[in-house]
Amino acid sequence: MLSNLAKEMFAKLDFKFAPVAIKFSFDKPEGVEPVGKQMAFCSFVKEAQDSNRKFYVTADDDDCVGKMVLGMVDMPTFESSGRAGYDFEVFRTPAANSRLYYTNPRFNRGAANYATFAPVALCDFDPDLIIAVADVRQTDILMRANSYISGDLWESKDTHVMGCSWEFVYPYISGKINHTLVGTHHGQKVRKPFPDGMEVITIPFQKIDEITLALSEMPWVPISMRPDDQDELQRRIDHWAELTPDLMLTKS
Repeated sequence: MLSNLAKEMFAKLDFKFAPVAIKFSFDKPEGVEPVGKQMAFCSFVKEAQDSNRKFYVTADDDDCVGKMVLGMVDMPTFESSGRAGYDFEVFRTPAANSRLYYTNPRFNRGAANYATFAPVALCDFDPDLIIAVADVRQTDILMRANSYISGDLWESKDTHVMGCSWEFVYPYISGKINHTLVGTHHGQKVRKPFPDGMEVITIPFQKIDEITLALSEMPWVPISMRPDDQDELQRRIDHWAELTPDLMLTKS
């Protein structure tokens, strides 16, 4: 179950678009209604935000490549040929597009037959992913939380098409937070679910507790950026000079 502290921390970030929790399952989720409409898999995040409800989706509900990336259906030979990306004028040749079907991460066939979506505030399950659509301030806080305890590096992996591989599958498999820029995906640019320039940040289950703890402990505004605390910062820097004679940084 997602903790109340996690819900509190995500609420405190005051997102314009509510963060969404996602759970993949082999079995049909109990007590959850079907989404009842068809759209691209990445658009179900926006559907959960707009409808403020919990629902599940299956392969029949997805009208894009998400169901293939999630292993709900086999990869059709036409898609894997790369012809679609060539005809969409995204790639110079079908071969360039075809490479993605060998390199982009995908779930094993049949491992995830259902995906449950819910706004974090309504989440009553252990999520596999939390997806946040963040502005610059929120991105700064979340990505600092990513490394505040563990020192983990920040990284962004993405492709212009099949972005769902990197938004849903890569964080789940790698255990790493991934962040991608709104407005740089082909399908996303067509559907326009969010304003360009925002970040889609995916937090996998391996990092949710750590991020929650970091958000509850760390200063959201570092001392260097707090005008009222500059005297204290300078005191700390002056103390560094007492510890090492070759200090380069002497002013805050």
